[in-house]
Amino acid sequence: MTVKAAKKKTDPSADRRVQRTRRALGEALVELILERGWAAVSVQDVCDRADIGRSTFYSHFADKEDLLIGGLDDLGQAVRGLGSVRNGDPPLAFVRGVIEHAMEQRPLFRAVIGKHGGHLVQLRFREMLMGLFAEELTALAPTSPQLGPAIAYVAGAFSELLIWWLETRSSLDATELEQVFHRMATPVVDQLRGLPKPSERGQ
Repeated sequence: MTVKAAKKKTDPSADRRVQRTRRALGEALVELILERGWAAVSVQDVCDRADIGRSTFYSHFADKEDLLIGGLDDLGQAVRGLGSVRNGDPPLAFVRGVIEHAMEQRPLFRAVIGKHGGHLVQLRFREMLMGLFAEELTALAPTSPQLGPAIAYVAGAFSELLIWWLETRSSLDATELEQVFHRMATPVVDQLRGLPKPSERGQ
């Protein structure tokens, strides 16, 4: 997870300073989470590790949740480019990117969105996933009366599966976890698209 870049300002040097500050705070937070766990880290700890004053911190972020949420927003933007039915990819292809990102930063994800993570960050993570699944499933079946329930069901299932995988330290690799998810999600997606059940095909 990376800290979201600041909006472009008129003065390029000022913009670079803002980005350096935000990046330093983000890196400090990540280091501390991995060392101590989410709940044990305070804003003052982050400021001390980054060697940045509290007033500067609060000029950029409301709290440590706000700092980390920027990284979740970046993740959502990144995985949008990894596969979409709008581009002819199979449905829900983007989940591989989320899984691989979680695998690469497994200790951090476990500390943040696992059972010991912060509630606001967990909620934002689920909202990010909901948005990704909503875009994908809406493109598949924009007028289906089952669209809303399908989005909630599939996004919720993926979120809980990912958290289970992180919390239990499962031996499943990224490919295996992706396969498990698609086996569970495909019947729902097929029903949303009006495709026949496997048992009805070929009759």
